[in-house]
Amino acid sequence: MKVEIIAIKEPGVLEKERLVLQVLKDCDVGYYIALDSTYTQENKLSNLVRHPYWFPDKQVAAGDLVVLYTKVGKQSSKTNKDSSESHFFYRNMEKTVWNKESDCAVILEVNTWISKGY
Repeated sequence: MKVEIIAIKEPGVLEKERLVLQVLKDCDVGYYIALDSTYTQENKLSNLVRHPYWFPDKQVAAGDLVVLYTKVGKQSSKTNKDSSESHFFYRNMEKTVWNKESDCAVILEVNTWISKGY
């Protein structure tokens, strides 16, 4: 995987809630889906997944941050002091995603898919 989860910041606060990812190797973030899940009673990750967000195609570089806000907003980027980039994406939701103690974030890399080919 070329991207890893760093943190869920400000969970339960709509205007600030965000998932922060670190880019480990140059890649297209459009190959990743972020979602939330929960833990089972045995403290294991559940197979119940919610709120999928498939990132749009965008080239990102090693050292960059990818920040996914829950709130409404428009995709943007900024250059950091160390010359890396922070890339901001928005779910455009009106309710928080990570609002319970048992919620967790999951990131999936999607390397292949197929369409019906109309």
